[in-house]
Amino acid sequence: MESKSEPDAAGGQKGGEGLLGGVMDAVRIHIRENGLQVGDWLPSEGAFAEKLGVSRGIVREAYRSLSALTLIDIGNGRRPRVAAPRADVLALVTDHAVHTDQVTIQQIFDVRRTVERRTVVLAAMRRTDREAAAIVALAEAMQRDFDAPQKVMEHDIAFHEAIGAASRNPMFSLIVGSFHVVTRQTWPIGWASRASNETRQESIDGHMTIARAIANGDPTTGEQAMVEHFDLTVKALLAAGVY
Repeated sequence: MESKSEPDAAGGQKGGEGLLGGVMDAVRIHIRENGLQVGDWLPSEGAFAEKLGVSRGIVREAYRSLSALTLIDIGNGRRPRVAAPRADVLALVTDHAVHTDQVTIQQIFDVRRTVERRTVVLAAMRRTDREAAAIVALAEAMQRDFDAPQKVMEHDIAFHEAIGAASRNPMFSLIVGSFHVVTRQTWPIGWASRASNETRQESIDGHMTIARAIANGDPTTGEQAMVEHFDLTVKALLAAGVY
């Protein structure tokens, strides 16, 4: 007995998976063609289902899938709205790739080194005084909480994310923000693998050098310090057997 399929957004026939993808594409096209921006409302499930000639259930599933990708925001009792993509989705993809042996930690750090040597340059040129002060404060917090590694790690993650935001390039900010899941797994290993508090202090000092370079509007010093920071981090992870 043949199963009955609904028409897709283009008027053809598709099965469940193809239909869902077609409706998701139709939502994205609707956003683009109508010039919708973050926070703008999308049609209700019923209105979009009528427009495409599909069931409300398929539209509901498409909205849920797009919400999981952080492309739209849905909530009980209200119409969906256009959302800003969040780093959390990319973070989950990265974490999955690591744990399924598709990407190595060293490959991730190679990407980080490449990306963040650019973000520090841009941050030194584009940061506001308030952002510069916040970045310096995070470096100082790392020093203050030196004897509490968990706190140092959280300051460290916030430090790099603040530099990404200060770069004024939202793609860099999104990418840097996606590293936090992997960082929370590798950071304690790297910290413990450093042979002494003196070598751990080198890492703290490196962050302060980066922060001051940004505050002083010195992209050259900032870039050099960022490269040295990642070289030390990679060395520490290799010493701990993290490849």
